[in-house]
Amino acid sequence: MIRYEINPPRVIQEKVLSHKEVQSSLDKLKKRIFEISKYCSGIHLTDSVLGVPRISPITTGALIRNDGLKINITASLRVRDRNLISLTQSVYDAVLLGLDGLLILKGDEPPEGPKDSKLAPSEVVKYFKDLGFGENLDFYLSIPADPNFDKIQKKIDVAPTGFVTQVIQAPEQVFRIVDRLKPQGFRIIPVIMVPSEKNAKSFAMLGVDQAKFKDRFVDFVTEIHRSTGDVLITSPNDFRAASEILEQLKELKRN
Repeated sequence: MIRYEINPPRVIQEKVLSHKEVQSSLDKLKKRIFEISKYCSGIHLTDSVLGVPRISPITTGALIRNDGLKINITASLRVRDRNLISLTQSVYDAVLLGLDGLLILKGDEPPEGPKDSKLAPSEVVKYFKDLGFGENLDFYLSIPADPNFDKIQKKIDVAPTGFVTQVIQAPEQVFRIVDRLKPQGFRIIPVIMVPSEKNAKSFAMLGVDQAKFKDRFVDFVTEIHRSTGDVLITSPNDFRAASEILEQLKELKRN
């Protein structure tokens, strides 16, 4: 599966958005998703990246599903600034609204409001699996691109559906994870960022050198996908570049 990651619209930009402005942002997002869905088989919606309030990814996913898009839809769910009551409501909503899975993560610290609920993502996944939600939803946990397997043992022990990596910069990182975790039945979803000038700041923030694969990016993604059968393409500031790459990958698969 080739998935594409996209951010729901911000709730607050320079000012609090009106209902009309929010609807306009959602319409633009849905248009992009329907456009790019021609080239991928899954959409992943983020949850308030960098702590900046955005429209709920679960609500956004439901709107896309209701518009009839036949595609795998997953969403991130932050635990840092939520309690179990609000998380339970979100998980119920994800099931009722037809989402396929949730990535449970700590989340970036928000600029305002609660800073840390003290909930651990692995504990939250265990809680919802024990309640039986795993029968209707795939649950994922995040891991570093170069994980210390001893340090992530708690995540392994709760047996999520799989693991979503941080941004990958070398196929060898993925091979190492696959060799260790795939034989245990886990799905591995490497996150790969599209190299471009517009994404340069994001690469710098993550300490990833896009020059290592910029000139062979399609081959880079293909090699990783061959190992996992699943990748998540992210391009936070360059939709056009992501669309072009996904189109190339689709064409390559067709041939």
